[in-house]
Amino acid sequence: MSSEAVLRARGVCKGYGRGDTRVEVLRNLDLELSAGEMLAVVGPSGIGKSTLLHVLGLLDRAESGSIEIDGRPVHDASLQDRASIRNAAIGFVFQHHYLLNEFDARDNVSLPMRIAGENRRVSRSRAEELLDRVGLTDRRHHFPDQLSGGEQQRVAFARALMMKPRILLADEPTGNLDHNNAEQVFQLVQELHLKADLTSIIVTHNERIARRCDRIFELASAGEDQKRYVREV
Repeated sequence: MSSEAVLRARGVCKGYGRGDTRVEVLRNLDLELSAGEMLAVVGPSGIGKSTLLHVLGLLDRAESGSIEIDGRPVHDASLQDRASIRNAAIGFVFQHHYLLNEFDARDNVSLPMRIAGENRRVSRSRAEELLDRVGLTDRRHHFPDQLSGGEQQRVAFARALMMKPRILLADEPTGNLDHNNAEQVFQLVQELHLKADLTSIIVTHNERIARRCDRIFELASAGEDQKRYVREV
């Protein structure tokens, strides 16, 4: 693992609503990940773990503070630039796989490369390589409703790696799976993390999974002001 900072957040604040209805989700949050690190983020439901991933992954904009990817400030990037950065540098996996039902596994996986403008032949070839890597060689022409929950999540991981991202952000990737499938999927995450040279953040409620990451950070609230902060467990 390198000491190089791939992802750095400083003083990040994010809330919703105004006046008496305002909820402070993130306040003055600092977080840094070195290259090759796998970080588990834990905390109670509703504390803001998904919001944290959305802000770090440029799906949502922080109200203040700074975010850098590979030393490049990205928090003030335009909508178009944020989309380009996400597509090129960040892979997302969510609790719900968000596969498109009208596309088979191969075409679901190839979508990020097609969006980037690559032709169908090249993108499908890359998708097939990734489906092989996640153990779904014989499922590439199956549609989502023909796949098990664990298989659908494997397709989602393959899609997340389509553009060879530097960063993987996974939000409860095993939350909808039974114990056996959850174990298999997380073993796959660890394997892909190493082989694809990723820097990863895994949001999870699963203590066994969290303990197998390099570090565990807890998102919690403190005091009457419900200040949100991250601390290393």
